[in-house]
Amino acid sequence: MKVAVLDIKGKETGRKVELSDDVFAIEPNNHAVYLDVKQYLAHQRQGTHKSKERAEIAGSTRKIKKQKGTGTARAGSIKSPIFRGGGRIFGPRPRDYKQKLNKNVKRLARRSALTLKSKENAIVVVEDFNFEAPKTKEFKQILKSLGLENKKSLIVLGDSNNNVYLSSRNLQRSEVVTNSELSTYKILNANNLVLLEGSLEGIESNLIK
Repeated sequence: MKVAVLDIKGKETGRKVELSDDVFAIEPNNHAVYLDVKQYLAHQRQGTHKSKERAEIAGSTRKIKKQKGTGTARAGSIKSPIFRGGGRIFGPRPRDYKQKLNKNVKRLARRSALTLKSKENAIVVVEDFNFEAPKTKEFKQILKSLGLENKKSLIVLGDSNNNVYLSSRNLQRSEVVTNSELSTYKILNANNLVLLEGSLEGIESNLIK
């Protein structure tokens, strides 16, 4: 599959690149995509939630009323969950939400996500660019030239580029990652995928094993 290469002004350079059918034109596996996205979202959870149970509540252990003759149910502790200020029954405890997923399943999920974006014509290939210093204004101008100013976009770099990353950091609808940081969730969460020329070789080598 051949795709035209654009410059930072959104115009065709006259060159085309070949996107591997093994990455951008496979039969999508929806279950692999589901598993990978579920794992990604689970790993975003801190797992630090905690509530006090009756053994952890500060309070007297005195029996609060006599056992019989009150006409109401028996009650032995003010820390009981049925009383206001008492402990919580089966409350949340700190836990680790990490899930295991095989590498081959994750690669299949990413290839499936890239294929889906390819079918939607939501992939743009742009020639490599750089900034002398972090400039959000210049980065926004590039997005505007590509018609992505008001859309969620994911820009994929070949190598880490601090100036480009810092230029995009304040923009809510745009995210910059390297080809090694590409995830199924980020691909699907973006309306458009902007691949720099230098990232294509890394993407294909990472996903074809």
